[in-house]
Parts: sequence; structure tokens; C-alpha cells
Amino acid sequence: MTTTLSGKRHARVDVADVLRGLAVMGIIVLHCIEHFNFYSFPDTSGDGPWLRFCDRAVWDGLFFVLGGKAYAIFALLFGFSFFIQDDNQRLRGKDFRLRFCWRLFLLFLFGNFNACFFTAEILVMYSLLGFVLVLTCRMSDKWAFLLACLLMIQPVAIYHVIRAAMDATYVIPTIPTGELWQACGEMQGNGNFLEMVKVNLWEGQLSSLAWAWDNARIFQTSSLFILGMLVGRRGLLLEQHTATWGKILAGALIAFFPLYGLSNMLPGFIENRNILEPLLLIINSLHKFAFMLVLVSGVIFAYYRSNLKNLLQKIIPYGRMSLTNYIMQSIIGSMLFYHWGFDLHDDLGITASALVGVCLFFLQWTFCRWWLKHHTHGPLEYLWKRGTWLK
Repeated sequence: MTTTLSGKRHARVDVADVLRGLAVMGIIVLHCIEHFNFYSFPDTSGDGPWLRFCDRAVWDGLFFVLGGKAYAIFALLFGFSFFIQDDNQRLRGKDFRLRFCWRLFLLFLFGNFNACFFTAEILVMYSLLGFVLVLTCRMSDKWAFLLACLLMIQPVAIYHVIRAAMDATYVIPTIPTGELWQACGEMQGNGNFLEMVKVNLWEGQLSSLAWAWDNARIFQTSSLFILGMLVGRRGLLLEQHTATWGKILAGALIAFFPLYGLSNMLPGFIENRNILEPLLLIINSLHKFAFMLVLVSGVIFAYYRSNLKNLLQKIIPYGRMSLTNYIMQSIIGSMLFYHWGFDLHDDLGITASALVGVCLFFLQWTFCRWWLKHHTHGPLEYLWKRGTWLK
């Protein structure tokens, strides 16, 4: 990658594609053990204790390492990619902001296509929150970083904590989504394909966006977009900045352990759930962010400072086709676990579903390697690029 000062276009940064590929790989495995947001599993009461132990270990282990982190890496790189595109156009004397708004609209269409198959997809949310990049891309680093920090600490949740601490009668407002989730589950378990699509595109999207609001994803994702943009500005994914990631790794580790411990301790000390719930939302968001930085730092060190570079480079084709892979996994997962397809939700337990996710990853990875030998972009990446630059 060339720096901004050189006056040349930015090239692709291989380690970004490695991170993106690992993130999408983690997402597909998590989605598989969740049965793509269906949460319907076979009865394991008759299984042996070792299988039940394995299921619990797989579930807890994968969510500890990847839950809330794989998506966060993906969001960070979304902001990074915006910077590359925006700065490349700036170096040509062009303003990319309006073109990026159009690009977000196209992403909204991709997201709704993805939502036909999978209710918990994130592309629609990205297409809506991506406008924060348009609004902040001309800010100074200092003010953009401060805004990202403010969003990361969940300002609405802080308001709820303060309000509930000052007023014992205060009740946190909630979004009623029970009927929406029930409608989605009914179609996943009993509906045909067209019935499922109809529910997914309305009830599914509303419930998914409401879940994102209730679980701190709206502000955190916006913050990660801005931070990714700043990572691009500072060239932090280049090899010469590896030492900076050493400092980030140290800080993230120092922050993670007390935050994670605090999240487990607080329920035993705070009884008022109108204080406890938003407080846990803030702390959980921060400790997942800290652990995400640990993962990113570890991958960057492994890529630039270890003998694992050649191994990690093998995942670059998968990262370069992340949009295609993300939507493809939704189609395949829906077909595997929902009623309209093979209806395997009550046949595959957690461990078996994780293995299915690993197999799907290798199948997609093999396809990506083959495809990129003959094309410069993945199929959906090509459509997105061509659509972006329509005159």
C-alpha cells in the first residue's frame, strides 16, 4: 500500500484481507451453531455426558472467542475500506462522498436480498450506519477519535444508568419485539420459502434492527466504522506500524480482564435491573471491543513477525470475496436448517453444526481460490463495484 503523502493510489493491504477472511470464517461457524438464528436444537437428554459436555464447550468457547468480535473486525474493516476508496478518489481530485451514499444504497439492496434467507444479517444495518463515515470523513483525527470514543461507551446506556440511579421509579424503555421474533421462528420452522421471505423482509428486519439497538450494536458499529477509517488514515495496517499494535495489544489486555471480571461480578451486587442492564451493556461492549483488539493485534503480529505469514496468506482469497461469502453462507445455512430446505435444525446438535460450519468454510475457500484465478473480483463484489460507478 502506498501512503497518502506519495500522491499515488492505495493498493490492497493483504493483512486486511486476512483479517476480513478470518472474521467471515468466524461468523459462519457462529451462525451454524445458532442454526442461523433459529435456535431450535435436537433433544440431547438421551445423549451421553461427553457429547453434552462437548456441545457446551463448543458453544461457550466459540462465543467467548468470536461472539461480538468477528462482527467487530468486519465493521472495523468496513471503515478502513471506505478510507481507501475515499482517499484514492481524493488523490485524483474527486469527492467520493456522494458516490459512497449511492454505494450504501446498493448495499441496502444486497442486505435485503440476504435478509430473504437470514433474519440476523448485518448488511442493512451497515448500509444505514455507513452514513456516519460520510459525515465524519473530513473531520480531524482528534475529533473523529473523540466521537468514536463517545459512541463506544454507549451514551444512551449511560443516560439510563444515571437516570435510574437518580430516580428509583425509572424504567428503561424497551422495544416490543416478542411477536416479531415469534413470527420469524414460525416461518423458519414451518413456512415454505415464499412465506419465509415475506416475514423475513419485514418482521425479520425490524426484529434484527431492534436487537442491534438493545445489544449496543448501533453505537458500537458506528464507532468501529470511524476507528477503521482512522486506522486507514494512519496506515496502521502497514508493517512499519507493527510496534503500535504491540502497545494496543498491551492496553487491550490490561482493559479486558477487569472489564470481563466486572461483567460477571455486577449481577451479584446490583439488584435494580434498570441500572444493572444498561451498565452491563456498556461493560460487555467494552470488553468485547478490547478482546477484538487482542485478536487483531495477534493476527497482525503473526502476519508480519512470525513464520505464519505464508499460512495466513492462503486465506486472502476468502477475505477478498467477503460479501459473496457472507451472502452465500446465509443461503446455504437457511437451506440446511430451515423448514423450506433440509430442515436439519432438530437433527444436528451444536458440535455437529460447528463441524458443518467448518466444512462450509473450506468449500467456500476452495471456490474463492478457483474463482480468483479467473477473475479479479468475486461475483457480488464485481456487481457492487460496477453498480457503484454507474454514470
